[in-house]
Amino acid sequence: MTIKSHSIKINTNKNFEIIDITSKINELIDVDSGIVSIFSRHSTSAIVVNENESGLLDDLKFTLDNLITDKYSYKHDRIDNNARSHLKSFMLSSSECLPIRNSRLDLGTWQSVFFIELDGPRHNRTISLTIIGE
Repeated sequence: MTIKSHSIKINTNKNFEIIDITSKINELIDVDSGIVSIFSRHSTSAIVVNENESGLLDDLKFTLDNLITDKYSYKHDRIDNNARSHLKSFMLSSSECLPIRNSRLDLGTWQSVFFIELDGPRHNRTISLTIIGE
């Protein structure tokens, strides 16, 4: 059994941005089979698995913006004015654990792995990968 760690650095350009990181992860997989833990080291971002279809990605932004709106006064905004970003992150996930088969992510036909920026633009966002396999 092998355990390896890697990181991916991401620069974002918008306040809300969905970035497909599937190919970047596949490039770092160096085991035939196993699992990979994908973890965002930031509390105003998320890692999710879903379909890479532009309408669906727009719908995600629309839904999050309507669930957590700017019409409320959030207590966390007294600290650094980004409570909406933190609350959206709570609703998503900071990590995913996915299977590896044939040295690639073993995803469903329409699935991709996304990094979601909720408080950008930011530089050097770090995604940690832990690969366990053989």
